[in-house]
Order: sequence, then structure tokens, then C-alpha cells
Amino acid sequence: MADILAALRSLMASHTPPLDALVVPSEDYHQSEYVSARDKRRAFVSGFTGSAGLALVTMNEALLWTDGRYFLQAEQQLSDQWKLMRMGEDPAVDLWISINLPQDSAIGIDFWCISVETAQKWRSLFAKKQQKLVPTTRNLVDEVWKDQPKAEINPVHVHPLKFSGRSVSDKLKDLRDNLKKEKARGIIITTLDEVVWLFNIRGGDVSFSPVVHAFAVVTTSSAFLYVDERKLSSEVDVYFLQVKSYMEENKITVKDYSAVSSDVALLASNQLTSAKGTQSNGALEAADNSHKIWVDPRCCYSLYSKLNPDQVLLQQSPLALPKSLKAYYLKNDMVVPLYNLLPVFWNKQFDISFQNPVEMEGLKNAHIRDGAAVVQYLAWLDKQMQEIYGASGYFKESESISSKKHSGDVKLTEVVVSDKLEEFRAAKEHFRGLSFPTISSVGPNGAIIHYEPEAETCAELDPNSMYLCDSGAQYLDGTTDITRTVHFGKPSEHEKRCYTAVLKGHFALGNVQFPNGTTGHALDVLARVPLWSYGLDYRHGTGHGIGSYLNVHEGPHSISFRPGLSVPLQASMTVTDEPGYYEDGKFGIRLENVLIIKEAATQFNFAKKGYLEFEHITWVSLLNFILAPYQKKLIDVSLLAAEEVKWVNSYHAKCRDILAPYLNDSEKAWLNQATEPIAA
Repeated sequence: MADILAALRSLMASHTPPLDALVVPSEDYHQSEYVSARDKRRAFVSGFTGSAGLALVTMNEALLWTDGRYFLQAEQQLSDQWKLMRMGEDPAVDLWISINLPQDSAIGIDFWCISVETAQKWRSLFAKKQQKLVPTTRNLVDEVWKDQPKAEINPVHVHPLKFSGRSVSDKLKDLRDNLKKEKARGIIITTLDEVVWLFNIRGGDVSFSPVVHAFAVVTTSSAFLYVDERKLSSEVDVYFLQVKSYMEENKITVKDYSAVSSDVALLASNQLTSAKGTQSNGALEAADNSHKIWVDPRCCYSLYSKLNPDQVLLQQSPLALPKSLKAYYLKNDMVVPLYNLLPVFWNKQFDISFQNPVEMEGLKNAHIRDGAAVVQYLAWLDKQMQEIYGASGYFKESESISSKKHSGDVKLTEVVVSDKLEEFRAAKEHFRGLSFPTISSVGPNGAIIHYEPEAETCAELDPNSMYLCDSGAQYLDGTTDITRTVHFGKPSEHEKRCYTAVLKGHFALGNVQFPNGTTGHALDVLARVPLWSYGLDYRHGTGHGIGSYLNVHEGPHSISFRPGLSVPLQASMTVTDEPGYYEDGKFGIRLENVLIIKEAATQFNFAKKGYLEFEHITWVSLLNFILAPYQKKLIDVSLLAAEEVKWVNSYHAKCRDILAPYLNDSEKAWLNQATEPIAA
């Protein structure tokens, strides 16, 4: 690590102009949360492998910023050459720079790896001391990373209509309608999930996310995809569609990935042409050059810098919201996305009826199969813990016979058991891999919120310790994410109280009704109140959207204590409900379900806003997704209200009824016992 820092500082000193500091973000050229191996520059420089963080290297210091999910992990991974900066507690990186670096300092960063929003904010702050944000002539980390992985060439696949639900032509029409409405002549699309969602393609360029390293430019008459053309194999894909012919059929011009930079400059000057040589923007541009180019604030600053700021419409991508909505409504026999509807559900101004959509149906089916895999896993793990370690098991509370009673050479580690969970999932229809690295954590490791076990260093399971498993999978028809915390010995009264407080928060959020226009930030407190009553809390958000065979974390909405990270919740959005509690060095608890937002039939309708709720139980509407029991012996029933007991029992009854067809006789027997009603 010392050699890496020395090499970077040498390049900083020889740079033109010389750099006083170098920022190394976590993000790639697309501002992705999860990045490919070759883009993990911040991890290479610092040794910290969490998904979120930012490194700052000066001539005398090395600092690493990360959020509360990773404080413990960063403490363990950073060498003594690095200082951990805790987001929310320590000054933000831009404030630290403005205070600690001298006037006229040059702060270097690869402009491909910073968003427009962040760059503008930093530049404004730095200007107060004449400090400058400087684009590096090349990525300096790449210069010193001698064994940097090469870019992978993974094939692009067409995501067929039976899973995507809407055609490319329909999506492009909606997008162009938005462009015309905003008087924009084109849009630059840089986020990977938006690119693949728009064109109904998927790939394998980023582990756990079926996305493709690509940019897109769409105008009022043309569409361009910028991708390494080696990924568009002429071979027939698994759905018997040739990708290249698919692009031609949908009038998508394919160009090399690196051509996006020059093409954005051409777009800015009205000179971008389609494959046939015609002007891509058509008569609209010729008639009115004042029409703007739409750019999302998350766009990389490198592309934005090629545009005239006066001709940029800088606002959230029009793809973000429709991508997050998994259902449509019929209005006067026309399919209408929910985001185009006014809250008219109460006064019945239109003939509106629910349309069972492809994406929602796919997510439901994926989560049922996934829930069955999780139940199979818990039943298997319960048996193994009893046989190998003499544990009292999932249902009994007596002390274990021995914490290390091995049966021969068999040993269960965090990785061994997570591999077994993947094995259960892999046997399910449409499985394509995990949706994120499984968080399989026992005892103290559970307190590391995004702990990722490694085979060489991971812990062995302990029947007298809490076990937290946060996991998910990618299926062709949906993406899943579920967390359960269990104990195979005798939990302490303190552990029970903490688990029950988390469960109560989980219940309170999942069963709230709220008016249209409410953000997830406004609801986040509901999940924390039961913990607050004990003086406890957790350092992560409470919920995130989830994609349809896409990113496991999907915006633009969220449920978070951070006020700037959420947009109003809308019917047919997916969102997780995942409060937790973590005691450093002891244990971690988290419970997570995926929910769908729907209209609520409240008695009144104040201000005629219309009200919403989360669907948990009513399977008639096919909206409750996660099916896996909560561990009854971890619940202190005396702390539950009558309606909470009723809810747990009703939820468990649904688990039993719906998952039974996917289980063998022994697994059914285990599930029946796990879902027996609890008494108030």
C-alpha cells in the first residue's frame, strides 16, 4: 500500500498542473454502485472493499470516506497509512478539502468518474478559496495498477417481451414524448440499468447485475447504443434472437463504446447523424436550435463538459421513474403507466382497472421460488447445526451441547453455508446468479453491516451465536433480496428484545397508510421508533427499490433517514422493508422483505390526495413477495401488540400455504412447525 501511495504522489507531482490532492471515487464511468473488477480503483488504492466510499490522497495524508454500513469493515481493512472518515460524523470530503488544503490548490479527479451534480457542488465550494477541480489527463490509478484486470467481453442478450413486458418501440415512444414535452432534442443516458432497460437487453459486465457497459443517446428520431461491438455476437442467443438484427429491427444504431465522447460533441453542434447519414434530430432541431439536450445530474462530468451549459436540461432522467414502476393501469381501455395518472382513484373520473403486468407477475413468481429456496436452506441448516454441533435447533431454546462438536471432519463456515443457499437457488427455474454477494455472518461478523465472508478467513458457525443471512438472486423474471436472522441455541433476553424491536419496526413500516406525495424519508422513522424506545438505532437506510432482472438497489425512490435521497412513493413501486440493529463485537440483526406499493382504501380522503399502503398479506392481488418465516423463539411475544401477533400469524399462514407445493415432505414438516401460530 505504501508503494501505491508513493507512486500516485509521484504522478500527482509531475501532472500538469501539479496536483495537491487526488480524489479516487468508487464509481465507474456510469456512476454505478457496483462496478466491474477493473473499475475497483478505490479498493485497489485503499484496501477497503466496500461498495461505497471515496479515497483522497494528498502529499501527506490518505483519507477514506464511507457510510455507516462500512465503519467496522473499514476499520479492519485500512492500514495505518489511512485515516477513516465517517460520513455523517466527520466533515464531508469537499468541506475537508476547502478547510485543510491551501488556497489555489489543484484537486485532481478523472472527470469520467464524477457526476455533474457532485462536480458542480465541489467547484462552487472550492472557488471560495480559489481551489480548482482539475481533470486528470489520464486516470492516475490505472497508471500505477500494473495488474489491473482487463475489461471483460461478455455477450449481450435480448431480454424478451415475455419478461420485459413492454417493447423497445413503446419505451422509445414514451421517452420521445417526454423529450418533446420538455422541448429537448435529445438525451444522453449513462446509467447502465437505464440503458439496458430502455433497449430490453441484458449482459454480464458487472458481477451480480445483468447490465452492459454502454451509453445511449436518443433524439426525437434516432437512437444510438455505444458498446463494445464484440459483445453483440452474431450467434443466436438463448431466445433465438440475433442481437444485431434485433438492433436493426428496432432502429438502434450501434457504435463503438469510445465513440460516445465525440458523438456528444456532435450532438451539441447539431451534427450527429444516424447510420444512414441522416441528421438524427430531424426537423425539430433545424427549426429551433434552442431546444435543449437532456442530461441527468448523475451523468459523468466528462460528457457534460462537451455541452454548452445554456443548452442543457439538467434534471432527473425520464427513464428513472417508469423503470421503477412494475404495473400499469387501464384507463378507457388504454394502458397507462401509473406515473401518468392523476390521483383520481377516489372520485372515479375515469374507468381505471388494475392490469396484471408482466414485471409484477415475474417478480411474484421469482420471489415465491426464492422463498422456497430460503426455507429449504433454513431447514437444511437447522438439521446440520443439530447433527454437527449438537445445537438445540431452530425451534428449541435449550443450551447447545457443545459449540464445537464436529461430526468427523465436517465443518460449517459462513462460506460453506452460503454456497449451499446458492445451490438451492440455482435449482430454481430462470436462475441466473446472485443479485449481490451473500452476507452470511455469525456472531460479531453480523455487526459488520455489509460483511462479505471469504473462504480463507471466514468464521465457523456457532450454535450459541446469532446468524444473519442477507441474500438474493437474479432470475430472468425478477430480482430478489431477503434477510433473516436466526439462532440455533438459546438466545439471551437482550437478543430477543432487540430482535423483537426490529420486528416491530418492520411491522410498523410495512403496515402504514400514507398520502400520495409522501417520500420514503418521511416514513423511515416508523421502523426506528421501537428501537429508539431502548436508545438503539442503525446506521443504514430502511428501504430501496429493486429491479426486474436488474440492479438489486434501484431508485429513484428509497426509504432513508437521508432527506435528499428520495422521491415521492408511488403505486406499483417495489421497495424493501429492512430495519436492523448491530452491536459491535457481538451480533447483528436485520429483517427484510420486498413489498409493492398500492392504493389504500381509507375511510376518508383528506385533500383528495389518495392514499397508499404496502402490500404484505393479501395474495388475492399477488403483491406480497417475500415468503420466509420469522423465528418464533427470537420473538418476545410480551412486547407485541395484539395486531402484531395477528399479523405474524397471518403472514406465517401464507408462507405455509403458498410454499408447500415447492417443498418435499420433510421440508413441509419443518415449515409447518416454523409457522405454527403464536399466542398473544
